[in-house]
Amino acid sequence: MLKQTLWATITVFIAWSILDFLIHGVFLEPTYQATANLWRPEEEMNMPLMSVITLIFSLCFVTIYSYLIEPKSLMSGIKYGLIFGIGTGVSMGFGSYSYMPIPVSLAFSWFIGSLIEITLGGVIVGFMIKTPNKNNA
Repeated sequence: MLKQTLWATITVFIAWSILDFLIHGVFLEPTYQATANLWRPEEEMNMPLMSVITLIFSLCFVTIYSYLIEPKSLMSGIKYGLIFGIGTGVSMGFGSYSYMPIPVSLAFSWFIGSLIEITLGGVIVGFMIKTPNKNNA
């Protein structure tokens, strides 16, 4: 199970990093430029720290699935990803909107982006992590 958890963590981290680049670096770039007064200048952003945060979040997400979700299946992974994605998306998108002067369109985009990313993470863990065979355990 540990080997599956580590491989799934790496895969989720890579998938989320790619989607973060596409969502935030490509699709939402015009919105971020229009609200530049809300963000640090690019040269002050700490991208290595962001990668560490994404890796830790990936590890936590995968570990919860690995050790707490039964049965382990693609459908369980999808359901886990959807539920976790809704919670994370609401928190990131509309939670941020509640105290930051961001446009509601950005809040909605963060919600949808989080939902997509985390649901994909659920697909990955559901596909990669299987219940250990009791005969081999």
